[in-house]
Amino acid sequence: MQGLQTNNAPHPSVIIPHFIFAAVSLIGVAILLLCSENALLQVYFSGKIIAITHLTILGWASMIIFGALYQLIPVVFETSLYSERLAKVTFYSLGSSVVFLCYAFWTNSFVVLLPYAALATFVSLLLFVINVFLSYKKSPVKKIEAKFILMAIVWLTVTELIGTLIAFNFKFNFLSEIHLHYLKIHATVGFVGWFLFLIIGVGATLLPMFFISHELNRNWLKKSFMFLNLGMLVMLANGFSVNETSLEILTYSFSILGIVYFLKYIYQSYKKRLRKKLDVGMRYSALAMVLLIVPIIVFAIVLKVFPIANEFINRAIVLYGFSVLFGFVTTLILGQTYKTLPFIVWLHKYQKLVGKTTTPLPRELYSEKIASVQFYTYFLFLTVMGIGIVFQHLVLLKIASYLLLIVGVLYIINVLKILVHSSKKAT
Repeated sequence: MQGLQTNNAPHPSVIIPHFIFAAVSLIGVAILLLCSENALLQVYFSGKIIAITHLTILGWASMIIFGALYQLIPVVFETSLYSERLAKVTFYSLGSSVVFLCYAFWTNSFVVLLPYAALATFVSLLLFVINVFLSYKKSPVKKIEAKFILMAIVWLTVTELIGTLIAFNFKFNFLSEIHLHYLKIHATVGFVGWFLFLIIGVGATLLPMFFISHELNRNWLKKSFMFLNLGMLVMLANGFSVNETSLEILTYSFSILGIVYFLKYIYQSYKKRLRKKLDVGMRYSALAMVLLIVPIIVFAIVLKVFPIANEFINRAIVLYGFSVLFGFVTTLILGQTYKTLPFIVWLHKYQKLVGKTTTPLPRELYSEKIASVQFYTYFLFLTVMGIGIVFQHLVLLKIASYLLLIVGVLYIINVLKILVHSSKKAT
């Protein structure tokens, strides 16, 4: 964990609000699921599903990623964040924009509210992009992990630009293809370009650190970077021009190669680890790496190989999105919260006391028992929700929504336990 320690780290007031907003958003996702489980039995292009998806992507996952990145940028870039004030402005701007955007989707206000909500969200994300790019510009090193993070920011910009164009197209109708065509591109760039690039950049930095593993083959990361970028470029060229099936296959092949090289790097780190026992945070992370296989299988076999009826295709698409957002992204984020947030708070409170008095360990700032119950409850949620989506079983979907609500409550209890510890002990 000492690799996270840096004199360039921003003040906790920059980081902590992101974790609080994200925790509340996770509970919000569970509540919206409870209010709209019928939507999961219908077509995937519905206002309620899109509202839940964007609250998950922006309010939960991206918000917590932004907070973690503000702590990690000084580690990966080896320089301070360009502007802490800009980071705080971005937080309040993005938080309000996400609420506005989800409300527009939930109420099906695609013409009246959505364009302006999307524009507000795009501007907010652009502030974050500017802050990261200017921080990278100051960086004295250009490690492959930093390049992954920087490219994730590039693809985030592309994702939001496409999303904003789609939103305005509802009002002005200037795009040549139907909305679903561009929505698929928007989702793919977001899932692969933003989340996967970011997770690889951060994961390649943190996981070997937490495993305590050394002498890893970094050429696998370079190959992963090359193939994933090739896949994204081919996908964009194909989506906006020729629209050929052969190029879809090429896109998929490049993306799979990129993912395989990353997983080889992580598996190598796991095999060489000095820390043999995995705590709850690393159990989440290991589970996320395994579950990354699920969306690959769903996309390759169900959506591209078998000629299945349209009704099942709709289920498969919902399952694909669920497996990416919850099976992989959320699982990894839940795990890394227990690795990063306690240490961020611990650094702020105890860094200067090390060697002078007895200090608690970062993992002692939260309840391991609550975290373990949360882990098994979340695994049960993934299982029940997956089965409910496949078989379109309303009762299972409702049970899964309640399980996610329990996970959200347990998660926010531990997050607040970490933060209250800081506020009570601070001097």
